[in-house]
Amino acid sequence: MIKTKKHILIVCITLIIIIVINLISKQVYKRFDLTKDKRYTLSEAAKHTIATVEAPLIIDVFLEGDFPSEFRRLRNETQQILEEFSVVNSNLIFNFINPLEDKSTREQNIQQLAQRGMQPFQITVQENGKTSQEVVIPWALASYNEQTVIVPLIKNKIGASDQELVNGSIQNLEYVFAEAFKKLVNPKSKKIAVLRGNAQLRDAYMADFLQKLGEHYFLAPFTLDSVAVNPQKTLNDLKSYDLIISAKPMEPFSEEEKYVLDQYTMHGGKSLWLTEAIVMDKDSLYSNSGKAVAVNNDLNLNDFFFKYGVRINPVMVNDLYSAPITLAIGEGSNAQFQPVQWPYSPLAANNPNHPITTNINPVRFDFASQIDTLKNSVDKTILLRSSQLTKLVGVPSEVDLEIVTKEPDPKTYVDPYQSLAVLLEGEFTSVYENRVKPFQLTDDKTKSTSTKMIVIADGDVIKNDVIKNKPQELGFDRMTGRRFGNSEFLENAVNYLLNDDGLMDIRTKDIALQFLDPQKIEKEKTQWQIINIALPLVILAIFGFSFNYLRRKKYQ
Repeated sequence: MIKTKKHILIVCITLIIIIVINLISKQVYKRFDLTKDKRYTLSEAAKHTIATVEAPLIIDVFLEGDFPSEFRRLRNETQQILEEFSVVNSNLIFNFINPLEDKSTREQNIQQLAQRGMQPFQITVQENGKTSQEVVIPWALASYNEQTVIVPLIKNKIGASDQELVNGSIQNLEYVFAEAFKKLVNPKSKKIAVLRGNAQLRDAYMADFLQKLGEHYFLAPFTLDSVAVNPQKTLNDLKSYDLIISAKPMEPFSEEEKYVLDQYTMHGGKSLWLTEAIVMDKDSLYSNSGKAVAVNNDLNLNDFFFKYGVRINPVMVNDLYSAPITLAIGEGSNAQFQPVQWPYSPLAANNPNHPITTNINPVRFDFASQIDTLKNSVDKTILLRSSQLTKLVGVPSEVDLEIVTKEPDPKTYVDPYQSLAVLLEGEFTSVYENRVKPFQLTDDKTKSTSTKMIVIADGDVIKNDVIKNKPQELGFDRMTGRRFGNSEFLENAVNYLLNDDGLMDIRTKDIALQFLDPQKIEKEKTQWQIINIALPLVILAIFGFSFNYLRRKKYQ
């Protein structure tokens, strides 16, 4: 009787303890990220993007279906990252939808998604020694307060295998979702001035990039012509902008204009310069002669950049790692347009250690110049550079399309790794320190507050094609179907220059993923199937036989 009461007491205490633990666990909730690279731990910047969400933020993910292992991993990682966001704010609701499941509406769904900018993605599936093509929709739609933004889940990279593609995409998931949430939740506040008046690119040739910037920032054209009439007002108006962009200026800047731009920098203004140190364009080659002469383009900015710590040299970068040019091959009606490698369109390699250029495609240049960095107090970071097989061509120099028919001699490429884009950060010294100034300003400064500037040695980096008066996608080559990193590089550059919430730091997050070797899988498939299926049955049979044998022996 005493033992029975004792057992009942133990059971009751155990039940009470379990109930108390459950009640406490409802009030205190904690998640533990035991991964080495902390892939499931959101950064504070990412959490901040949804901190103020008070209405349902709905995400429809179309990456759903029967995929190869790499893309299943991407689908599962997408779910994991969205679960982490939903823990931070329960108003975030996500659904996985398979738009290809119903064969009767499959083509219609693909067409509708493509019209909204969500192009299907072709993947190659190798199974049982056979190769086939499958379609996936690696996109998501995020909606909040009657606004919708598209979220790309695949980060396309030139020459990458499916494993490398998925690995890079997984590393980018937190950033793309955080950026999308920021678009939906945070209203635009920063202002960007697009400089005019020095023969910069017309809007049609920057339309694709400016449209993307307009999703985040206020944009406005700004001309420096009023400097001649009222320089103080021009500077005051310019200082109301957080960033200025000068895209491929072709006419020199006056001393008055330079002084206003210098004082804008001294007062903490940030700038993105896409300069053009030489006059040369691919269109000038499409003549009967197929030749053109590249000459120096003096913008009167040499002392301007020299004082800040860089020098743009009037030379052309000739690089064997380059993008193609499309030429008509053949005679008369038999001529066909074909892409051929063009050494004056270098594909610049990125700096993997900086958030602006982490995990982006090579950036295409056209007749790029070269940048030297100079010693001063300003910090300088090389963002883009040419390949090892590079040589510099001085100007004036004749450029002939015939070079595509000749085999290049690698021994002549003796100028490797030329800098093509440089980031400057810190306190700048005025160009007009200890110099006669063009006019007097009420708040002249010779030392800037901490600020940033990016100098790119080619204005064509921002230039999109225009076909039948319609701007094309920046960085996309229609003839080859290749997608270069121009748009993403420039977007990241602007975001970094204007970033005040640390969102760019997410891009440097490195996630190490281990993938299975498909060739080894095919070779050892049968062996591991036997081990996983037959071996447990054998072990179970041995255990059962031994147990029965020992039991009979014990009770015989």
